[in-house]
Amino acid sequence: MTVRIDTRAGAGVALVTLDRPDRHNAIDLETAGELADAWRAFRFDGTVRAAVVTGAGGRAFCTGIDRSVSVPQPPSPYSLDDPLLRIGPKAADLWKPVIAAVDGMACGGAFYLLGECEFVVASDTSTFFDPHTTYGMVSAYESVLMAQRMPYGEIARLALTGAAERLGARRAHEVGLVSELTPPGEAVPAALRVAETIAAQPTEAVQGTVRALWAAKEATRERALAHAPQLIALGNLPPERQAGLFGERGKGAAPRVR
Repeated sequence: MTVRIDTRAGAGVALVTLDRPDRHNAIDLETAGELADAWRAFRFDGTVRAAVVTGAGGRAFCTGIDRSVSVPQPPSPYSLDDPLLRIGPKAADLWKPVIAAVDGMACGGAFYLLGECEFVVASDTSTFFDPHTTYGMVSAYESVLMAQRMPYGEIARLALTGAAERLGARRAHEVGLVSELTPPGEAVPAALRVAETIAAQPTEAVQGTVRALWAAKEATRERALAHAPQLIALGNLPPERQAGLFGERGKGAAPRVR
């Protein structure tokens, strides 16, 4: 198991933990499936009224897709299989609120998950970045999801600077990506506290409110995401060139944190 589920985390609250700290909680196909299964299971579990999602180890919340994973693709220029499209709670039609607790790095494909959470609690040493462009890949799904959580200029800078620049937690709090800052190691307890407060409200009203909030941005999101497969197909470098760029990581200057 690469995802730990604790339904005794608090009154009516489940704690979902990505448990691959040796891989910075990067998501392989098993992890993607376990996340999707967890969100679907919560739909039918009346004892769970809210959830917190986090990463084990304290060094990373999640670093996106595991680069060692091979994802089979259909032989069609009109199709793109992306396992990360199913890791978020909204993709599973779950309307119980989910809070992200970030301690450490959150980058790249982690934004699929952050983009479908209600809000983010983060330790003040956490960083957010998107290395896609550095490695010859289009940041499509990630940028669309984050553009609905941050001012346009902030996500544009984050996506376009690639691995060269990281958004620090304090700046992320200033621009609205993070709702609460905590000392290192305190993001999960803080997220659980607010999740318990939410879980104490009538769940029908809470879920209806989550659905209403999501509806406010859903139409724009769906139209934008419809372009993602074509943009990725046109803009991504061939896999072997991506692998070469990825293999050279760490040879340049240390990323700037702002």
